[in-house]
Amino acid sequence: MENPRPEKVAAIAEVKDRLESATSVVVTEYRGLTVTQLRELRSTLRTSGGRYKVYKNTLVRRAADEAGIDLEEYLVGPTALAFAEPQGDDERGDVVGMAKALRDFAKTNPELVIKGGLFDGSAIDADGVKALADIEPREVLLAKLAGLMAAPLQQFAGLLQAVPRDFAYGLQALIDEGGASDAPASEPAAEEAAGDEPAAEASAEAASDEPAAEAEAEAADSTETQDAGEEE
Repeated sequence: MENPRPEKVAAIAEVKDRLESATSVVVTEYRGLTVTQLRELRSTLRTSGGRYKVYKNTLVRRAADEAGIDLEEYLVGPTALAFAEPQGDDERGDVVGMAKALRDFAKTNPELVIKGGLFDGSAIDADGVKALADIEPREVLLAKLAGLMAAPLQQFAGLLQAVPRDFAYGLQALIDEGGASDAPASEPAAEEAAGDEPAAEASAEAASDEPAAEAEAEAADSTETQDAGEEE
């Protein structure tokens, strides 16, 4: 058995290491792309944390076999791999950003063909890569999540502010509609009752004086009768 050249062994080890460390790998065919277009694609992927490398199919096949990864069906034609590698504190790498960059570049450069790849160790086809590209950026998703979490708190705070205000409005409406109309009506009634007191007292006094007046009249009549008899 012929021993492989050291350069080939090193290349296989490099591909294997990238396949195992990358959180996502996209297999592409670059047939027809110019050197300038490939340079532009590499630059675009680099800004999203991706790396684009051209490899021989035999090297990728050997490295995938050693890593226990099945990429056989995609290794047809000139092959280049896009890796989403960890960047700084981002241990997963910008998988979505890399998929978007590949999809957008392929729209203006149809010579780039997205075949499939790996996502979190699982094989995905071309539609799977495009589905990743359709996911909104992480910053947008986090902003939406924060908005959803803040909405109930804002509604609750608004409710707390509205309760005293609505209570004051309701109390004022109650006074305007019912309480205020009853209070003035009771005052004249009280005044009328107060105004009737002297008349009631006068009536009572008049009632109490009637028997005395009758007694005086009877006494006067009897006196006149006696005087008349004496004169006779």
